[in-house]
Amino acid sequence: MTGHRLTETFEWQGRTVAWDRFGDGPPLVLLHGTPWSSALWRPIADTLARRFTVYLWDMPGYGASSKDPEHDVDLGVQGELFAHLLIEWGLERPHIIAHDFGGAVALRARLLHDAWYASLCLVDVVAFSPWGSPFFTLVKQHSEVFAQLPAAVHRGAIEAYVRGASHRGLRDDDLSMLMEPWGDAAGQAAFYRQIAQADEGFTDEIEPAYNSITEPTHIVWGADDTWIPIDRAYRLKAAIPHATLATIENAGHLIQLDAPAPLTAELTRWTERVRPAN
Repeated sequence: MTGHRLTETFEWQGRTVAWDRFGDGPPLVLLHGTPWSSALWRPIADTLARRFTVYLWDMPGYGASSKDPEHDVDLGVQGELFAHLLIEWGLERPHIIAHDFGGAVALRARLLHDAWYASLCLVDVVAFSPWGSPFFTLVKQHSEVFAQLPAAVHRGAIEAYVRGASHRGLRDDDLSMLMEPWGDAAGQAAFYRQIAQADEGFTDEIEPAYNSITEPTHIVWGADDTWIPIDRAYRLKAAIPHATLATIENAGHLIQLDAPAPLTAELTRWTERVRPAN
């Protein structure tokens, strides 16, 4: 996974967004979560690119995008940016597949910034309060202290945190891919900054409007997700009355790595259902 790099950039309010586009067919955009990057989606994106023009991007503060400490990276910023990015790409109604924090970004763009989608697939997403693990909460309260940790201690803390998102356990190369953006000094500061700016108010603000979503919507959840437990999937299905739900066994929050084949099969079934006939 580490061999694929995003080749394009987009400038927005001083931020540099790294992105890429490949494949052929209707547009489909993948959104990553935190503390991940688009690299988590890349193998599945390659499969979907056989039938779609796939767009991958790293949010500011993540992956290969800019990590300027002066720039906010909260959900409010990311949702507004995503709506502008769709305009930059010339996409009026793309298909959307979003994971984790990316789900809230896609929902905010849709409900607050006039973005419209051909379909919406929400995979283990941040959508309801409360959210965040005990470690997440601790860092949020003491982010400036964590940002000053010695590099080795920082790496150990992140490794333990990231490993906790997987149900099956992570291979060394997958762990390396997930941790790579946070390894240097800028990455360390960015890691704790994005947690410090996390605010449940960003999901509380849009939760009452979930029932106004009219696009075909599918929810996919790892049955063993300990970061965002599966009861949230049922709650989200009830909030978006026409939504459908699929659960994937033996998968935690890092569903792309815990169950890549079942997840790819489920996303293929869903996108075949909503893709317009040629």
